[in-house]
Amino acid sequence: MSAKNLDKHNRFRNITVGFRVSPEENETINKAVALSGLSKQEFCYRRCIGLDIVVQGNPRVYKALKIEMGLILDELRRINSCSEISDDFLAILNLVSKTVNEMNNEQ
Repeated sequence: MSAKNLDKHNRFRNITVGFRVSPEENETINKAVALSGLSKQEFCYRRCIGLDIVVQGNPRVYKALKIEMGLILDELRRINSCSEISDDFLAILNLVSKTVNEMNNEQ
């Protein structure tokens, strides 16, 4: 039998928690997870119990930021007026902005 997978506090996580989301919500969650540098499980766990998500700059996070910034630039070029901006786009723009600002403040 394999060894138990324990967290950093030596606790065994053996309970599964699941929930349903729309495709749009799933996309937003996946983008937030990619920008955090955490696993999806760790990201959701921390958000659910109200812990801070501290982004540690690493190549994966920088790549996710680069991809998101490219998508944001494409979307900004596409829109003609502020009325065309979706709430999902604004949420991702806000998340990317906060992530970049926090990373700049650490340096």
